[in-house]
Amino acid sequence: MILFPAIDLVAGKVVRLERGDRAHMKVYSDDPAAQAHAFAEAGATWVHVVDLSAALEEDEAARAANTEAIRAICAVEGLSVDIGGGVRSLARIDELAALGAKRIALGTVLVREPGFAEVAAQAFGDLLVADVAARAGEVRVNGWREGAARSVEDVVGELAGLGFKHLVFTDIARDGMRTGIDAEAYRRVARIAGFPVVASGGISSLDDIRALAALGDDVIEGAITGRALYEGVFTVGEALDAAREGGAAC
Repeated sequence: MILFPAIDLVAGKVVRLERGDRAHMKVYSDDPAAQAHAFAEAGATWVHVVDLSAALEEDEAARAANTEAIRAICAVEGLSVDIGGGVRSLARIDELAALGAKRIALGTVLVREPGFAEVAAQAFGDLLVADVAARAGEVRVNGWREGAARSVEDVVGELAGLGFKHLVFTDIARDGMRTGIDAEAYRRVARIAGFPVVASGGISSLDDIRALAALGDDVIEGAITGRALYEGVFTVGEALDAAREGGAAC
């Protein structure tokens, strides 16, 4: 199981939101590259970066600061970067790939523009990740601010049919809240997709990481964790050990 420490960016700063709410934001660092270096030095091989300024359609200055932060993070040696947030064009995919992203997550555009989703999947293949977030079974879009009036089953099934092979599933009600995971939700999404998924939202303890890894490689490809790391609940090293323990138990 891949551990993805999270770096959420607003105007070039490392932040965390509660349930995706911009009004409830905590700033953890003014130096995203230094944070990425710290994760790499602790043993992480991947990092999950979210451009919240793009996702929330903030001003050009905020978005430019995030692009520079992404450039610096991608330059960190030994670290593969998975980037998402506000990616809504083929040009932006090209730009992020040129910066060095190893995976690029698409969210809102996949739901709003299925034709684009099909073209992107054919053009970029394994580089792309479908980013699906839901609350109470309904997919949310536009920085999680709007309901899509579509179920998780419907959207995930459609994206799998288009050829997506990587998928992040976020349980919005748990994101940034350290409330623990819903293992059955990931089993269900992986079953619909036909491939293992990346779990996001609510990881609050090493037991949660062990539980995810214990679901097996056919259910869980990886796990994203942010707030628990920043607030010292556990370290990257401890999380990596827990992932190995859970996988061994499986």
